[in-house]
Amino acid sequence: MKVAEFDYFLPEELIAQHPVEPRDSSRLMVLHKDSGTVEHKIFRDVVEYLNPGDVLVINNTKVLPARVFAVKESGGKIEVVLLKQLANDRWEVLVRPGKRVKTGTKLIFSLGELEAEVSDRTEAGGRILDFKYQGNFFQILDRVGHMPLPPYIREELADGSRYQTVYARERGSAAAPTAGLHFTRELLETIENKGIIIAQVLLHVGLGTFRPVKVENVEEHQIHSEYYQIDYANAEKINKAKKEGNRVVCVGTTSTRTLETVADERGFVSPGQGWSNCYIYPGYKYKAVDVLITNFHLPKSTLLMLVSAFAGHENAIQAYRLAVEERYRFFSFGDAMLII
Repeated sequence: MKVAEFDYFLPEELIAQHPVEPRDSSRLMVLHKDSGTVEHKIFRDVVEYLNPGDVLVINNTKVLPARVFAVKESGGKIEVVLLKQLANDRWEVLVRPGKRVKTGTKLIFSLGELEAEVSDRTEAGGRILDFKYQGNFFQILDRVGHMPLPPYIREELADGSRYQTVYARERGSAAAPTAGLHFTRELLETIENKGIIIAQVLLHVGLGTFRPVKVENVEEHQIHSEYYQIDYANAEKINKAKKEGNRVVCVGTTSTRTLETVADERGFVSPGQGWSNCYIYPGYKYKAVDVLITNFHLPKSTLLMLVSAFAGHENAIQAYRLAVEERYRFFSFGDAMLII
């Protein structure tokens, strides 16, 4: 397939610049993939489409305040975004402006509270930093770091917690699993009270997921790997639902990719951890996921390809065009879609 087949026109004013309040008051498009029919709802109505015995799979990753500012030892300001922890104090990062940051460059953050040296470059144009500090790295990062909001969000975020899910627990992501931003604790309680089982997985979201696809053919794109983890207890919740003929409902593309990474051909999942480069596009046969909750994604992105593989390419593109006509809000702080 051609990447151009995943393009659509989006007026800039439909790109959400701030989250709605409360979280579950965002709009929800319900797409029935077998018929292509669409319903327009509010997100809290999602509980109407979930059945007792279904398992709702959430990603409990927590976004790091991964955007930090430094000065070079020789002078000059540098912006750094932490992408991936490679070892205790070694990180893969993005730097801007990149041309000024060569191997051996020393960076000073927050008046010396945190220091780093560039030890290498990556194939994707990033850098490898070795950090030095006194105390706890993540506590320092909480003090000096900023939320790494996507570049299409130009407004400052008054409350950093709004770029975290209410169930965020394991820090390590460079971006939020945004489908989960719509859930409130009260909505999750309502879901559980209906008899829906909640299972947790972990996938640390990297910025590579959101990088534009620059090749002409979908099959030629190389997706970046991201760390995942699923324990025995949560794998058993998912497998029990499968055995009993109930549905697996994934919150977001990250939960989806985690399950599809660890699932066998029958859809049963195995506990484990590792690095996933699961790349899903039309033609892919889903193994574990029965229902998908997701936001509206960037044109020509791997996330839109994943959605198209699940809903059907024609269904997905028509739904996106309808979302534009109906003035849905797009991307990270935007509205949601339920595909059943």
